Amino acid sequence: MAPEITLLPASQVAASVVLGGQGGPVLFAGCPELIGTPFSYGREEEVYGEGEDAEFVYKVIEGAVRTHKVLSDGRRQITGFHLPGDLFGFEQGETHRHTAEALTDTKVLIFKRRQIERAATRSAEVACQLWGVAASSLRYAQDHMLLLGRRSAVERVATFLMDVDQRLGGTGTFALPMTRRDIADYLGLTIETVSRTLSQLEEDGALQRTGGRQVSLRRARLRRVVED
Repeated sequence: MAPEITLLPASQVAASVVLGGQGGPVLFAGCPELIGTPFSYGREEEVYGEGEDAEFVYKVIEGAVRTHKVLSDGRRQITGFHLPGDLFGFEQGETHRHTAEALTDTKVLIFKRRQIERAATRSAEVACQLWGVAASSLRYAQDHMLLLGRRSAVERVATFLMDVDQRLGGTGTFALPMTRRDIADYLGLTIETVSRTLSQLEEDGALQRTGGRQVSLRRARLRRVVED
């Protein structure tokens, strides 16, 4: 069960988080009343559980969050990884369809869902920005479906690494916040297949691992793996 959350007054939030930029407390530009409350989660700590009331929406400031669903046979399907700047937890219904957990020590901003919905009814700008969030989520889900249905193991892992790199700034060098098991449960592979594929890509010169989860990508070679 997720910890009890008490939203702070806007004045206290503004005092604890610097305005503006990716980590600013305001959710949407042009709507200063949508101010989030900072909250921290430890590694592997649950943010919310499947079936719980969807009262809040979350924005990642630092760290990373995974969302997943446990299937009837006990297998886990990870449905998404949420990285700094990402919004998650916005549901169509009244309850959460998936469980969300922090991958690492993670800081988020928490917004009241009803407040966002009310703002969208009053402001066309907020409604358009919400539409953009929904469209991005749909595109992400479609890309994931294509990845699982029509790509080989090597193509899945290569595409995944390029996507994470882009979302973490596109420098080509980054630390993976998720484990190989997480990657396997997201890509529909076994952990052994993910391990073999990473080793194969490294042998082919498409990436370099420098200890722990730190990787450096050779993006041109990875793109050839996906496009060939």
